[in-house]
Amino acid sequence: MTSVAVVIVTFNRAELLSRCLDGLAALERRPDAVYVVNNASSDDTRAVLDARDDLPLHAIHTADNLGGAGGFHLGVKTAYDAGHDRIWLMDDDVAPAPDCLTVLMAHDGPCLMAVREDLRGRLCEKAAVRFDLTNPFVVRPKRATVDATYATRADLPAELPIENVAFEGFMVERRVIDEIGLPDPRFFIFYDDVDFAVRARLAGFAIVAVRDAVLVRQLDFDQQHDMKSWKGYYMYRNLFLVIFRYGDNVLVRLKPFLITLAVLLLGPLRGGKAEMSNVVRALRDARTMASASPMQPGSSDPPR
Repeated sequence: MTSVAVVIVTFNRAELLSRCLDGLAALERRPDAVYVVNNASSDDTRAVLDARDDLPLHAIHTADNLGGAGGFHLGVKTAYDAGHDRIWLMDDDVAPAPDCLTVLMAHDGPCLMAVREDLRGRLCEKAAVRFDLTNPFVVRPKRATVDATYATRADLPAELPIENVAFEGFMVERRVIDEIGLPDPRFFIFYDDVDFAVRARLAGFAIVAVRDAVLVRQLDFDQQHDMKSWKGYYMYRNLFLVIFRYGDNVLVRLKPFLITLAVLLLGPLRGGKAEMSNVVRALRDARTMASASPMQPGSSDPPR
């Protein structure tokens, strides 16, 4: 029988995590293991995990906050080393429908994505039908999303090819990790899932969104982050890194420089010195990271 492990990364969201675990406990097809990476939470997360006896749960408590990327790297490595055939990744703010895992496990395919909806049952799947790393005139490579292309879940085909993923309901077979390695912890937050999806597609693995695998998002999307904040630095840096690593041509790979120039020119009108500083640091650091070795196939640690 195919073994499947769930990997969840959480940070200071004990109530949401509890709802996520409730959803897993109610699944028709039970996971063989649930690995929860507790990213040095300071709330009641540890108590929530200690109280669960209805799941094959393995809590991994970190001394420091590794970020989402570091948490998924550690969780996937742990599940992979334990020998599981499939690994199902999710944040703490989603809950699967009772038949979600049953539906996913009935589908062949190296990379599968459950399709998210909100608490009102509306489609809110943000995975990209098109992720464009070839057109130099497109600022953001993420083009048509699932929910912008299809009005409702019923409008979706049963299996929809997609070009990027979120680590919210993404299932991967171990043979993909054998080939391309683990999620890259150096992203810290943002774009680690995009990077993994691009690597998978470049290695020849198709990614398919499975219409009837329902995952309910507990929070509304609010990803218009303040680009003046520390999150803005990671948004810029990791977008630039993906473009530097995978841009199809030299004009595409010039886009981070043009975006940086535009932010600097418009700085007095929008983000001011804080955003200007973020984008300059982001460009510098993305160039340095892009010149480093990528995660090696099957590696369990980032390159030194």
